[in-house]
Amino acid sequence: MQKSAEYKLGRAISPAAALAFALGTSIGWGSLVVTSNTYLSQAGPLGSTLGLLIGGLIMLVIARNYHYMVNCYPDAGGSYAFARDTFGYDYGFLTAWFLMLTYLAMLWANSTAIPLFARNFFGDIFHFGYLYSVFGYDVYFGEVLLTVGALAITAFLLSHQYRLPVILMIVLAVLFTLGISISFTGSILNLDRSLAPQFVPETSSLSQIIKIAVISPWAFIGFENVSHFSEEYTFSRKKTFRVLLTAIIAATVLYIFVTLLSVMAYPPQYDSWLAYIRDLGNLSGLEALPPFYAARHYMGSFGVWTLIAALAALIITSLIGNFLALSRLFYAMGKDGILPACFGRLSDKGIPTCSIKLILVVSLFIPFLGRTAIGWIVDVTTLGATIIYAIVSAAAYKMAKEQDDQTEKWTGLVGVMAMILFIVYLLLPNLIWTASMEPASYFLFVVWSVLGFVFFRWILARDTQKRFGRSIVVWIGLLTLVLFVSLVWMSQATMNATSQSLNHIEDYYVGQGVVQEDTRIIPAELELIRQTNARSILLVIVLFGISLVVLINNYTVMSRRAQESESQMAIFSNIANTDPLTGVKSKYAYVEREQFTDEKIEKGIAEPFSVVVCDVNGLKYINDTYGHKAGDRYIIAASELICDLFSHSPVYRTGGDEFVVYLVGPDFDNRHYLMQTLHQKAISHIGSDKVVISGGISDFIPEKDKTIHDVFERADKFMYEEKQTLKKMGAKTR
Repeated sequence: MQKSAEYKLGRAISPAAALAFALGTSIGWGSLVVTSNTYLSQAGPLGSTLGLLIGGLIMLVIARNYHYMVNCYPDAGGSYAFARDTFGYDYGFLTAWFLMLTYLAMLWANSTAIPLFARNFFGDIFHFGYLYSVFGYDVYFGEVLLTVGALAITAFLLSHQYRLPVILMIVLAVLFTLGISISFTGSILNLDRSLAPQFVPETSSLSQIIKIAVISPWAFIGFENVSHFSEEYTFSRKKTFRVLLTAIIAATVLYIFVTLLSVMAYPPQYDSWLAYIRDLGNLSGLEALPPFYAARHYMGSFGVWTLIAALAALIITSLIGNFLALSRLFYAMGKDGILPACFGRLSDKGIPTCSIKLILVVSLFIPFLGRTAIGWIVDVTTLGATIIYAIVSAAAYKMAKEQDDQTEKWTGLVGVMAMILFIVYLLLPNLIWTASMEPASYFLFVVWSVLGFVFFRWILARDTQKRFGRSIVVWIGLLTLVLFVSLVWMSQATMNATSQSLNHIEDYYVGQGVVQEDTRIIPAELELIRQTNARSILLVIVLFGISLVVLINNYTVMSRRAQESESQMAIFSNIANTDPLTGVKSKYAYVEREQFTDEKIEKGIAEPFSVVVCDVNGLKYINDTYGHKAGDRYIIAASELICDLFSHSPVYRTGGDEFVVYLVGPDFDNRHYLMQTLHQKAISHIGSDKVVISGGISDFIPEKDKTIHDVFERADKFMYEEKQTLKKMGAKTR
């Protein structure tokens, strides 16, 4: 194993491969076995179809935001890198934490589905070595062994092969797409059953459509995993949206195919698909799998084996896709020091082998939990994915606003608002009515969030570069969300327990011979308890909200006062360090910076930094033509441009038309993007009255540079090269 600096991630992700990863990771076991049944029981075939179409349109907005961010920050880590580079490391960590949960949950769901696959289609050959029952699910050693074996084989393949998994993804994506399409087409051409009712009778059609649209992020989770491979593209990143667009359209169509296929046939003892779907828990074999039952009804064994092949391909692509996306995320986190450095290293084949091994290790205990617990974990991904998509959309909006990209600014804003509405819909109604997730899922979300706080504390203790802990707002926001979800969990757990108790009481009295009409008071009492519980929790939320607003306001006032105090101290003690014309730091202040930095370099404790040298083009021409007052205004405009661009770093005016920036913090992390922005602004200002600035940058090289002046000289050289480049474009150099 070598250092990551010596090797780069491989480059084998073609447009076809990217499409296969986006589609293959977003569709898995649940699409053929769980999703259609879940959707149909809540919205019927038409409601499910319309809800999926709306959800697909919303995901296209999210896809546009991912496309924009991939082109802004083409780094491994996907959403994590976008949040980190746009908002800072705190937001990056928060995004990575929920990304880990989301991708791990999908990986675990599909790996533990392998024994179910074998049980449904090949009998009980792995049903041996009974261990125990957990949450009502029987765990067998044979099925545990099968799951662990599948995970180990996948990890071994991905650790030693780079191009083979990519080829497998393409082939298998074609296989399951054809398999589902053929089964749907063959069945609908021979349709002999009514698809009525189109909606579930108990609730309004609109509410059913909305419910399916809101849970749609769960159906599409994984389409964005191609953002983790942006360093590995063999094609232009400008084509990313085309890939994501195709993947989302294909996923939506396939989900609709499976959903409609599930109602095209039902056993003769049922008078409608609705009665059939609602009784699935009492069925076994192919009858318990509606898409397979329909395929057999219309196409015989050919239809069944076609869907079996498609389902196997779906499971394998989900395993490979989630494994690789997670490995790139862990690789990026290792490079940034969130995880130990070994996870940020690559093998000589350009594979983050250590990260792949870590995924395997943290997944080995999962088969012992049983499918019930896995189902609870998977439910959490709906909320987790919504948070991630909201952060990425906010990052796209911020970047687009800075770059004045109108289309992306609107898609970013729409994405943020849509995800906020989704979160509100997922949480707020569940304080009053029946939850869309099991109480255990809400509890797991809270536990995962608390573990995030603990892990972040560990990161802070190791953060020598002071990159973390700067954004208190993000942690207040997470704390608020934890409290809110805790209240949802507490409310649903209480109501479930109360409902069970009242049901037991009702059963008891009915068993004693009391007629059911005399027990009608029990549902009324349950509704009274529900309303009282809801009012109490809503009151707690209001009081907490008021306290939170006051807390943030107090923090803002205290911060402002601290800044004012520091400013007053600076007025009296640092006059000599301020340039009187521009207000930036003076040449004297830069000399102090040199002395301080040189001491650190000599002791070998200097932190990473860069030096940017800026020269104001055409100042002599302004002075000679319009006078020195105009020249002063020109210098001030140049200073403002530099300060706005390098907003997190000290700026020094070291000469009449020369500025130096000492890059640290977020500016250092985003230095290449910032320099590119400076270059583009200079080009756009040529021929206008706006200031044109030539800039050059150089990084501190510990093994080479003895003083900061060594770094300055290289930056100065690059600045003059930039000056000549701008001159050829028509800029004035004097």
